Amino acid sequence: MAGSGDDDVRWLSDSEQASWRAILRGTRLLEQALDDALGDAGLQLSEYEIISMLSESPNHRLRMSELADMVVQSRSRLTHTAKRLEDRGWVTREQCSDDKRGVLLVLTTGGLTAVRDIAKIHVQSVRDNLIDIMTPGQFTAIGDAMAIVRDHLDPDEVSGH
Repeated sequence: MAGSGDDDVRWLSDSEQASWRAILRGTRLLEQALDDALGDAGLQLSEYEIISMLSESPNHRLRMSELADMVVQSRSRLTHTAKRLEDRGWVTREQCSDDKRGVLLVLTTGGLTAVRDIAKIHVQSVRDNLIDIMTPGQFTAIGDAMAIVRDHLDPDEVSGH
């Protein structure tokens, strides 16, 4: 809220505030809905994102440091998530052959089967809660707008555009 001594702050107008709050709450509610849909399969959205990224990578493997950047998680959080996926038998960890300090996360055959089955649930939830409630133009516009945000916050493409 604007107060004394705040002359140098460009406060949000009422319409900017309304849009900002819609973005903030909308993204949180969308993530919660996607997470809830995967919960029926006993999985969290963050776990699905990891096995999905591995399923799309060459030889179904990625360096953990690279994967952490791609899914915008701390390395510590990714390590904990990887442990849960490892306990399910969906991933294994291997030492990098070219860099003994690096660790690869590798999707197992069971993990690949799981991601293929769970992808159906995830895609339907994305359709139900985002794509199909908008016109194609609105969906493209929101994608374009978020690409601007992504590129501003990640100009070095660490997250792998």
